[in-house]
This record gives sequence, C-alpha cells and structure tokens, in this order.
Amino acid sequence: MIMKTILSGVLISASFCLALGQQQLLPTDQIVDGFKPIGNPSPYADQRGVTYDLQDQKAAYVADSIMLSNMLSFFDNDNKLVDESDIAYEKAIDNTSPLSTQEIKNRLEILDRKSPFNFEYNKQLERVIVHYLKDKRSFLERMMTLSQFYFPLIEQELDKNDLPIELKYLAIAESALNPKARSRVGARGLWQFMYATGRYFGLRVDNYIDERYDPIKSTEAAAKYLQQLYNTFDDWDLALAAYNSGPGNVNKARRRSGGYNNYWNLRNYLPRETANYVPLFIATMFAFEFSEDYGLSPKPYERNYFETDTVHVKTKISFEHLSKTLSMSIEELEILNPTYKRGVIPKNYNQNKPNILRLPKFKTGVFVSNEKDIYKLAEASWNSREKQNSELQKTQPVRSRYRVRSGDYLGKIAQRYGVSISNLRRWNNLKSNTIRVGQSLVVYGKKINSVSQKS
Repeated sequence: MIMKTILSGVLISASFCLALGQQQLLPTDQIVDGFKPIGNPSPYADQRGVTYDLQDQKAAYVADSIMLSNMLSFFDNDNKLVDESDIAYEKAIDNTSPLSTQEIKNRLEILDRKSPFNFEYNKQLERVIVHYLKDKRSFLERMMTLSQFYFPLIEQELDKNDLPIELKYLAIAESALNPKARSRVGARGLWQFMYATGRYFGLRVDNYIDERYDPIKSTEAAAKYLQQLYNTFDDWDLALAAYNSGPGNVNKARRRSGGYNNYWNLRNYLPRETANYVPLFIATMFAFEFSEDYGLSPKPYERNYFETDTVHVKTKISFEHLSKTLSMSIEELEILNPTYKRGVIPKNYNQNKPNILRLPKFKTGVFVSNEKDIYKLAEASWNSREKQNSELQKTQPVRSRYRVRSGDYLGKIAQRYGVSISNLRRWNNLKSNTIRVGQSLVVYGKKINSVSQKS
C-alpha cells in the first residue's frame, strides 16, 4: 500500500550495525565475552521490598548512558527526517540539466538493458518520472538516507532467493521504508502485509506479537511472496501489480483487456492505486540510479556503530520490568523490538520457536548473567499485579439479570442488590417504577446466587 503519511522507523539486526553519536565506545566483544561482575552493583528492590543485586561489567555500566542517549538522539533525528514537511526540504533543480524526453528515453534504455523489468518508454511513465524528480526531491532524499539502513538487509534476502536486487525499491513504494507503517485497510509493516497474507507466509500475528513489523522476518516473507507471484505470472511487472492489488485483480484485468499480458496494456483495467504502482516503482529506481545527475543525495550522518544481539526469553516479561532491571527506557526497547505490540513478551509455549529479545550487545551480558533474578522479579511483579486485579474484581459490581417474580417491586429488588431505584430505572430505561412479572432487568450490584445469573 502506498502511504501518504510517513512515519519513521529504523532497523537494527544482529549483523546490521546502527551508527549512533560521536562518542568513542568500548569493543562489544570485550563487554559480552569478558563479562565480570563489578564489586558494588546497584541493588534493585521489587514490589515486595526484596532486594536483588544485579551484576554488571563496570566498563559497560559506564558506557550505557552514553550509548543509550545517543541511540534515542539518533531516532529523534530520524523522526524529524521523515516527519518534516516536504516544503522545508524542497530544492530548485535549476543547477541540473533539463528533463528532456530524449534524456529519459536514453536512461530508461540503460536500465532496461541491465534489469529483468520492462523499462519501455511511454508518456505516462515520463510524467511520473518528471513529477518525482521535480516535486518529490525531499521525499527521495529522505528515502536515500533511510535506504542506507534497510537496503543491505533487503539486498541480502533478495540475493539469497535469486530475486532481482531492484525489488528493494518496492519497499519504498509500499511503506516509505517505515517498518511501523499502517494503512487504512489493515496492511502493516515495511512490506505492508495484510493479516491473512502475512499468516500464509509464516508471519506470527496474535494479541502480543505481530511479525509484520519485524523488518527481517517480513522481508523474508516478502521474498517468498514475490517469488510465488513471479512463478504465477512469469513477468515481473505483473508480479509487482499482483503484490499491490492481489493476483485476482491482475487476472481480472487480463480478461477485461482481451488477454493482454503486458502491464501497460492492462493498466487501465487495474485498480487506480495499482495503475500508479509500477510507474512509481520505476520512477523511484530511476531517481536512485541517476541521483547524482539530478543533485539528489542522502543527508549525511556522522556516527559510531554498535551491534545488537538477541537472547531467548523463557517467561512472560514486560518492557516496563526490563527497563528497570536493564537500565533502559521503554522507548529503547520498543525501537529494538517492534514486533511486540503491547510492550509485553508473552510466555512461550513452543520451544522450537522461542521468543526473542533484541538488546544492545553490551546489555546482553547483563541479561544473561542475571537471567534467573530477572525472571524471579518478573514473576513477583505479575503475581502482585494479578493479586491486585483479583482484589479489585471483588469490589467491582457484577452485571446480572433478574427476572421479576410475583410480589416484587422496584424498591425490593434495589434493596436486594444494594443499589438505588434510580440506577435500576436508568440501567433498564424505565420511565416509571412499574414492572411486570417475568420482566428481565439488568442489575449492576453484588451477586445473588439464588436469583441472579451473570451475563
């Protein structure tokens, strides 16, 4: 789905380093592999007042505040990069050569010679390319900046599956490289998977986890889907159209066109969004491939890199709890773990597919060395919360239904349940105190087992 409102998101993976800040930081292998507890760790007390000493490596402890503040600073910059108005970044292209029809034809021929996609010139495509290069310069430069983070991951997955590397530009058309993108029809993530399609290609989507938001797993699923579509249509332009609107709409357009198999002959029979989809894909690739000729460049960042690593989580645990025990903010945990929808890693019942927590590598040592205590604290926190909820439920009124018997009147029923007559009338839309035998009344009050039934 093509997103009009663009939010920002940045991928962090085990093999994919993010650049943050300008501080000189310690090597991560020194922190993780050479872990040694410090002599005077800061104690952590749970809700019951039980104190635990969470061990940490001193050098990592010193570096934490610098690393994490730089990480948030980076994402703040990235949010600004994507959210600011196009007007603020618009650049005149007077310094670039004019966009002549012949120039566009020549460059489309260059792309066509080295790509399995059809870059045949037509007036419709020319209009889109000119519009992109003249009116969408700020958007293109933002995409070029974000592509430094996402394209290496996407290219690796495409290469692994022997798919055209040019498909990486599809992620721009789909989500503007935003792994948290949400469309009005329910598509989610970098590759804008709908619920059913995501599940079909192996992405987990439930109350706690939505792997459509995971850049790595969603890219793997997108590669499978694109390969399947190409196998179906034997044409990459039609495969792209099918990715956007579904194979059924492409086949329907084929029939309506009289049996054409060329995208440009089918275009007028496709849904409006899909009719613009392939031209936008081509225009994006055109702009990226010839960016220097048109004065387009990504925004520069000077930052150091740090790696992340993953740990298996064996019990239910919240980001709130992890933020306290690992001295990280909830926002930092959400950035690193976009898959978890409610800020909670659920209990895992499938040992073959453990729940994963991604952390800065210098924090994984803290987690592993204190894993038992962290779980113990989490369990105590959940138990305390459940006890509070249980006590709260005891004090909450129960919604019941009472069937009026002979001899009943509204005041008698109100007294039985410990409620007021006015509330009884309001709950049941009664205009007076008159009731009839057999009438069913809704009551919010203490449960009376002999005469009420919880609804």
